[in-house]
Amino acid sequence: MTTETAENIVTELKEKKFANWYNKNYKLLLLIPLILIILSLAQLAIFYQQNNDFILKDVSLTGGISITIFPEQEINLNELRTHLEKTQEDFAIRELSDFRSGNQKAVVIESPIEPEEVGTLKSEITDFLNYELTNENSSIESTGSTLSQSFYTQLLYAIILSFSFMSLVVLFIFGSGRKLKLTLTAIIIIPAILFFAGRLPINLAIISGILALLINLGFYFKYSIPSAAVVISAFADILMTLALVNFLEIKLSTAGIVAFLMLIGYSVDSDIMLTTRLLKRHGNVNKNLAGAFKTGITMTLTSIVAITTALIITQSFSLILKQIFTILLIGLIFDIPNTWITNASILKWYMDSKEGKIK
Repeated sequence: MTTETAENIVTELKEKKFANWYNKNYKLLLLIPLILIILSLAQLAIFYQQNNDFILKDVSLTGGISITIFPEQEINLNELRTHLEKTQEDFAIRELSDFRSGNQKAVVIESPIEPEEVGTLKSEITDFLNYELTNENSSIESTGSTLSQSFYTQLLYAIILSFSFMSLVVLFIFGSGRKLKLTLTAIIIIPAILFFAGRLPINLAIISGILALLINLGFYFKYSIPSAAVVISAFADILMTLALVNFLEIKLSTAGIVAFLMLIGYSVDSDIMLTTRLLKRHGNVNKNLAGAFKTGITMTLTSIVAITTALIITQSFSLILKQIFTILLIGLIFDIPNTWITNASILKWYMDSKEGKIK
């Protein structure tokens, strides 16, 4: 017996041993994402009780003033914060620096105050710096609270609508029954058409969108378990990411909401690949699952490396890109257990029940 043959035998025995263990325990593995979902829901409930909202918003979503200072010499942020706390109740200070040298390039001060109150804040900053703020060494941006709230509600509806259409695409790929597909499509599209036609207020559009998602998910569980598994996995990605973002006390901007929109796309690509491999290919379920895992985990890890690199490069000089890449990175990390435990286990359970035996 050659060394290569012996190694192949050992590898086959290890794979068989793991397959036997997985066949016995894949349902128990669902407890891991279930616990994460329960913890995420608990965090969001506590967070809502404390803040009367599900997210922390920056001035782009609440309205207020953003003053960017390009300092003549480096500003001590702790001293500036202590100085402003004497007169300002709610504000945030962030620093922008050069990636290579680490030198301070700008300081951003945000406060949810009305535009007419900017003079007081500007005066306090001037007192600390000992020089006047001009168009050359600073910039001031103002966003009205009404406009910001409008942005927020429309972006929220965009997320619900995107998630709804994603679920429809999944149903059309993996579901069966033309009448069912047309019915569920109408449930989602009709409120959207009424909203864009100006016949449905944004608040009612959001409520109808959530109800449509719940109705569709109920039909998925009854008629298309694979579609339900993909939607559950994608929803868990968004839920867990949001809970961790809140735990880290990250104030979301409009860019952060857009990042959650992007995360919907990132969340379903590996799920769709996994579901296609298991449903469309014949043969041993475990072997198809192992092949899908090798491809899918390579895709996800490649994206994680790319986004981590981008985050390291951009975090020092772009707050917008930093927030986008941070949210995407968190979401991709959560996508690993949600795809390869939640979705994979539900699909294997479904196929074992359908075939009446374990492969």
